[in-house]
Amino acid sequence: MDNVEVSTVVYLPPAEVYEFLLDFPGYAKYSKYLESVRQDGDGAPGTRYDLHLAWWKLSYTARSEVTAVDPPEQIDWKLVKDIHAHGHWRVDPVPEAAPAGEDHASRVTLSIRFDPDTADSGTLDMPRLVSLDWVIGKVKPLVQDEAERIVERIVADLEGEPREVDLEIHTTPDSV
Repeated sequence: MDNVEVSTVVYLPPAEVYEFLLDFPGYAKYSKYLESVRQDGDGAPGTRYDLHLAWWKLSYTARSEVTAVDPPEQIDWKLVKDIHAHGHWRVDPVPEAAPAGEDHASRVTLSIRFDPDTADSGTLDMPRLVSLDWVIGKVKPLVQDEAERIVERIVADLEGEPREVDLEIHTTPDSV
């Protein structure tokens, strides 16, 4: 299994950040590649989400499920279709990170574990003569830029105004 872990600090108390993260269908407005999110459940364990992604001539619907929650600290999830992956959102208070004029700070971490060997060309409906390796090579540079754009948009919504966001990358996958 490979690991990816990224985090950033937002200037809000953990409970507010946690409630925001529970509104998973709202994520569709942050990414230009996530076209829609369909939710089946209330955000509690067992809630499923269909995430319809599109890029270039490719489209794919990932299905995730909430496996556990620990308010206001953690939301655990797993993918239940095609690719073996699981992870969590974690929210930790970090009052020492609050700048002057801010009362709160929380570190928001997204941790993902996945098995890259479970992804294959049959997972995507790819045009003829297009290989999975070619697609991965084209997508890799987009991932970092998209992650930063999404985090900046989320932080702006949470805090009420845009600012430059420091996205810390704690672990990166070996295979990608």
